[in-house]
Amino acid sequence: MERLKSTLGTLAGALLLSATVHAQTTTWDLDRSHSSIGFSVDHLVISETVGEFNDYTMTVRSDKDDFTDAEFEVIIEAKSIDTKDEKRDEHLKSADFFDVEKHPAIVFKGKKFSKISAHEYKVIGTLTLHGVTREVSLDAEFGGIVKDPWGGTRAGLKVWGAIDRYDYNLEYNSVLEAGGLAIGREVRIECRVELIKG
Repeated sequence: MERLKSTLGTLAGALLLSATVHAQTTTWDLDRSHSSIGFSVDHLVISETVGEFNDYTMTVRSDKDDFTDAEFEVIIEAKSIDTKDEKRDEHLKSADFFDVEKHPAIVFKGKKFSKISAHEYKVIGTLTLHGVTREVSLDAEFGGIVKDPWGGTRAGLKVWGAIDRYDYNLEYNSVLEAGGLAIGREVRIECRVELIKG
């Protein structure tokens, strides 16, 4: 009898663990034609240079209508950087900056998606860039979930924030004659994401 109770207890525990592990089953697929991963950085103190990454994948899992249980993984191909200037892009891919031969991927893993108000959220996760992994906190706006005209279900997000590129050993720079840095340390990130329920 004791052995039977023990076996039943073990079985119940295994089933509970399995239910917990597989509770979050809804996968959302990225709509690339309505999404973008962009950035900007100060140039010569007086202006900004903007760019984006053209090649990336995103995995999102969430079952809740407000996405507060969302888990994110974004993998960006560093060599897909695009600032609309081929010479500058090649420099950014070099060892002076991203060093894409050694560090081909930029990875963000979202660990927590917290609701602040109706549409305002905070995203906490880890960013791996140039071989360095650090925790980051980003702002987000959740646009909600709607049915599209083709029978699908879609969700919209906007995520933005800033990082110090020196934290990731991206320290290439030059000092201007009047003082100040030619390239700003702060990199501002702005992402727009549209997802389709799988």
